[in-house]
Amino acid sequence: MFTEELKAIKRLGFRHVLLQVLNFAAVITSGLMIWKGLGLITNTESPIVVVLSGSMEPAFYRGDLLFLTNPPSSSFKTGDITVYQIPGVDIPIVHRVIETHDTATDPSLNDTLIHTDHQLLLTKGDNNAMDDIQLYQGLDWLERKHIVGKVQGFLPYIGYATIAMNDFPQLKYALLGTLGLMALIQRE
Repeated sequence: MFTEELKAIKRLGFRHVLLQVLNFAAVITSGLMIWKGLGLITNTESPIVVVLSGSMEPAFYRGDLLFLTNPPSSSFKTGDITVYQIPGVDIPIVHRVIETHDTATDPSLNDTLIHTDHQLLLTKGDNNAMDDIQLYQGLDWLERKHIVGKVQGFLPYIGYATIAMNDFPQLKYALLGTLGLMALIQRE
């Protein structure tokens, strides 16, 4: 099946194949560094996420690519679209904030409306009939530590490539194998 490609790799020689492997590793490492750099700039572990369900239609559709930020000094307002992750659940959820509560951490400040770092949030999908309390797995509210980021922008339908690779793992492995093979046999 791959006999011609294997012959081509043998003709290249060990040093050339090693150089191609190092070039491929450099490309992968560069991508990871860019991802981590974006995470540092935006203050979120996932600066880009893909919408996986229709719960936010018509604002976002399945396959839309979302760009997130999570500035530590800003508070969330009703209407903000957030991505949150509940402990023990693998997939983050994209929903709109429908209610916020600022709680003072100092008991002497209870009567004063101040900017606090302890904010409680209630969310709901635009296409859902009820709020998300059932999704919180025993939590009454979301806290700042559950928030992955606030949506700042999106590209429609670009995320379908990611959805296809998750739904069909063979496609992902075929694509990675093809890219790796092309990196090895490329002569430049």
